[in-house]
Amino acid sequence: MTKAALVVDDSISVRQVVSLVMKNAGFEVYEAADGKQALDLLDGRKLHIIISDINMPELDGISFVKAAKAIEEYQYTPILMLTTESSSDMKKKGAEAGVKAWLVKPFQPKKLLMAINKLT
Repeated sequence: MTKAALVVDDSISVRQVVSLVMKNAGFEVYEAADGKQALDLLDGRKLHIIISDINMPELDGISFVKAAKAIEEYQYTPILMLTTESSSDMKKKGAEAGVKAWLVKPFQPKKLLMAINKLT
């Protein structure tokens, strides 16, 4: 069975890099430009991981994570934050919302893959 992932970031180039890394690792990848679009994409899809930025238009990453975790199908889906934010306060907010791992941009694809493998 192919694993599925959702990549949420308002940067097209970041989405493309993350998607390429994940596709090369055998994932089927869905992409969203912000949290609102991501919530629309969830729609009961079976996801093995969600990778999200924090700073996005419409609906930020923390608010998206809270909303996704409130949906029964995604309560236990691991979420990795891939963001420029690295403050302990922001990481605490993320953890409280349900974020399982944190990777700071710019990132190395190898480290992203290692983080994904730990979570899935």
